[in-house]
Parts: sequence; structure tokens; C-alpha cells
Amino acid sequence: MKLDVIKLDGAKAGTVDLGDEIFGLEPRADILHRVVRWQRAKAQAGTHKVKTRSETSYSTKKIYRQKGTGGARHGDRNAPIFRKGGIYKGPVPRSHAHDLPKKFRKLGLRHALSAKARAGELVVLDSAEVESPKTAALAKSVKNLGWKRALVIDGAQVNENFALAARNIEGLDVLPSVGANVYDILKRDTLVLTKAGVEALEARLK
Repeated sequence: MKLDVIKLDGAKAGTVDLGDEIFGLEPRADILHRVVRWQRAKAQAGTHKVKTRSETSYSTKKIYRQKGTGGARHGDRNAPIFRKGGIYKGPVPRSHAHDLPKKFRKLGLRHALSAKARAGELVVLDSAEVESPKTAALAKSVKNLGWKRALVIDGAQVNENFALAARNIEGLDVLPSVGANVYDILKRDTLVLTKAGVEALEARLK
């Protein structure tokens, strides 16, 4: 697959060949769903907690005698049946993460990249480098290019000036190639790969 390479000012800077085994697959929603679900489950805090019967602050005294009242037999007010009593089998802090094979995660990333390429939402940038970390100049370039919700993936390292200029632009995110992931790619309208980013991803996903 051939794609035009552009500069930040919108000028063309040649073309690049993208491997069909990474950018030319037929995207499968089931694979993308499983990888996104794995990512979001791993990121979930899991700090939910309720008080059990042993943790509520009522007295542990038996509320009335066992026999002769005509009512049910109860112990103390901490029982789950009472208002403000302990919760039975409620949530406790835990990890929501589950396993997903590394090969499947790589496959998911290939399908995410292919989905963007097939939808025409993939842009290849010559390089993500700017001379000075000026947000206004970069914001103007981004507006002229029509990027409203874009993710820029660079090579092994992101240019420091570019990262500083981009961090205060709404809708623009920057990641090194090692941070490329299915969830972040799919939730943006435009995926921007630098030439270094393309090389790094192809090396990572072969």
C-alpha cells in the first residue's frame, strides 16, 4: 500500500510503502473488541469497597431475647437484613485484569492500524519535529491540516519541542511507538504516523 507523506505545513514529501500484513488486513471487530476490553479491564482501579457485618459500627449486643417475642430470631443490628447493617458479598478491592496472549495483542494492533488505513484516517508525517516549543504555531498547523481529534505516533522517542508544543492543544495526543495501543488508536478520528513511527511499528509487529 502506497501513501503520500506530508510535512507539518501540508506540503508533500514523497510516498511511503506500507506493508499489507500490518496495514492491509480486513479489520475484525471481534478482535478489536477483545483487545480494548483487555486494556480497559487492566486500567480499571478496582477500589470499590463496602462494609461487611464485622466492619459496621453498631453494637454487637443481641437486640432482644431469643424466644417469646413472636418475632424472628436476631442477633445484633449489624446483620445484612437491617438498614445500615453490613453488606453481604459486596464488592471488595481487586484487580479486574485478565490475561490475553501477546500474539493476540499484536494482532489487535495490526487490525487497528488496518482499520484506520481502510477508513482513510491514516496520515504519514515526514517528521514530528519543530524548532521551538511554541503551542500557537503547532496549533495553527494542526488546524490547517484539519486534525480535530488526532493521535501522533513517533519513533522510539518523541521530539521534546513537539511534545511540549502539543501538550496544551485540545484533541492532539502524542505517543512514542512503544506506547501505540488499540484503544488510543481507535478513539481518535485521525491517526498520524511519522516515518520513524512507521518503521518502528513494522519492526515491532513483524
